[in-house]
Amino acid sequence: MVAVRLDAMLKEFIPRRAVTTDAPTVRAMLEDLETRYPRVRWRLRDETGALRRYVKVFVNGEPVDGRTGLATRLAPTDTVDILHSIQGG
Repeated sequence: MVAVRLDAMLKEFIPRRAVTTDAPTVRAMLEDLETRYPRVRWRLRDETGALRRYVKVFVNGEPVDGRTGLATRLAPTDTVDILHSIQGG
């Protein structure tokens, strides 16, 4: 199973800091999380299905960006980290 580690910003939507999934791609992993935790949907992706600009996804420490990165294949031994960038003004 793919290990998915979540940052503290998602605590309100997903009560655990780590979950597992058997999703074959990053997109399927996000869809799995959104099915299990529906409130997280708009926190991770926009209305087009792309990652929000402040959401960063890493597979085994390598960044996955934009819409094409969602097609990244996942293996059962992979670790995915979902982080929010800190923005200021």
